[in-house]
Amino acid sequence: MSEYADLLKADSGQPAHDIHIVDANNYQSWLAEQPERVRAALAAQRYRPKAHMHAIVPGEKADDWAVITGVANAEKLTSWCLARLAEILPGGLYRLAHGRDVGPAGLGWLTAQYRFDRYRSSPQDCLAGPRILLTGDVARVEQTICLANAVHLVRDLVNTPTGDMGPPDLEKAVETVAKRHKAGFEVIRGDALEQGYPMIHAVGRAAHRDYAPRLIELTWGNPDHPRVALIGKGVCFDSGGLDIKPSSAMRLMKKDMGGAAHALALAELVMESALPVRLHLLIPAVENAISGNAFRPGDVLASRKGLSVEIGNTDAEGRLVLGDALTRAAEEKPELILDFATLTGAARVALGPDLPALFTNDDALARQLIELGGKVDDPVWQLPLWSGYGDMLKSDIADIANASESGFAGSITAALFLARFVEEGALWAHFDTFAWRPAARPGRPKGGEALGLRAAFALLQERYPRP
Repeated sequence: MSEYADLLKADSGQPAHDIHIVDANNYQSWLAEQPERVRAALAAQRYRPKAHMHAIVPGEKADDWAVITGVANAEKLTSWCLARLAEILPGGLYRLAHGRDVGPAGLGWLTAQYRFDRYRSSPQDCLAGPRILLTGDVARVEQTICLANAVHLVRDLVNTPTGDMGPPDLEKAVETVAKRHKAGFEVIRGDALEQGYPMIHAVGRAAHRDYAPRLIELTWGNPDHPRVALIGKGVCFDSGGLDIKPSSAMRLMKKDMGGAAHALALAELVMESALPVRLHLLIPAVENAISGNAFRPGDVLASRKGLSVEIGNTDAEGRLVLGDALTRAAEEKPELILDFATLTGAARVALGPDLPALFTNDDALARQLIELGGKVDDPVWQLPLWSGYGDMLKSDIADIANASESGFAGSITAALFLARFVEEGALWAHFDTFAWRPAARPGRPKGGEALGLRAAFALLQERYPRP
């Protein structure tokens, strides 16, 4: 596919096909102003002003055709209202009619042209060519392209099979971003984790030596600026461990590093935008594999924080690696911690694939994230960090258990486990995200997906504006 910078460009009067935007309220008045050839073409196509429904209408010359597309509200464009057009129109240049600015719809135009072709013998859509959208809103072009690139990064990382996206490959992806932005980069690998990060080590030690567990850290920004920690669950494949998953549940476990993909993409957005923060990115990267030295149900693990953890289920491993990473983040005294994880099936049962479950220790922070998520078409939904369920994580022999025996409130008890590793006084938000789209929608193909990323970035932009 083309680079996103080639697909959204400043309008300098180049020849281009017009896109007319209509909705159920303005369609008839718009239609009345059109020449007979346009009305006849629309009647022949039985066009109706429904969202994502489009038609091609003739101009005065053979190559002077235009597009009409329906949206839910013609006065308020959304991120996805033009995305269907970018998927199906012929290659070429387009602009919104009457000099209208593209606004947030530019993002969907770009992400609709995402393709994951790494393993195909020939690229998809090779005959259509790029669809290029022109806009007069030049100031917005760069940010829209940055957002699209971040979504692209999440999708690529999640879509890549574990054979090419194991812990060393995830490490390389972080290192590439670090070099691009001249950020600090450190990695602790293998048995060197055993003393300082015992839960990360225990979860990942059963993997082949080439896929040894590791803690990846990136630091960037002025040390005098407010400290922000981003943490992503990097379980590159989750067999379930000795509590092995059934084959149907294991099929998509290449995506269990989706939290790491989100955290890395968000870190790059922060650096690209030069937000005035001291950034600390932490990604515990492991494969939850099975071998003779795998950690077992009933084991008691030490943790970096000093809490002992009884293992009730080896398939509740993501919270273990995050616990050590949260403890490391707290040592730098950040004022804000955001973590992303494909943590629980319970969150998907409650909210489905589209809505990340949001947990936070501050209701004002939750309200801010929910409001901003709505504004940028990246919704999140708050679930309660209900302390009353903390008893479900009690252990008879250790400080805490990693899983409840009841089966109730799975996403809440997972978040409560993480909360035990967050230092008092730090603002913290946890995104239990799916990182996957099981069915395609305009601008959002089936496969790896960024869910909660743009809401989190909008939060950081609002809390830490550039001077």
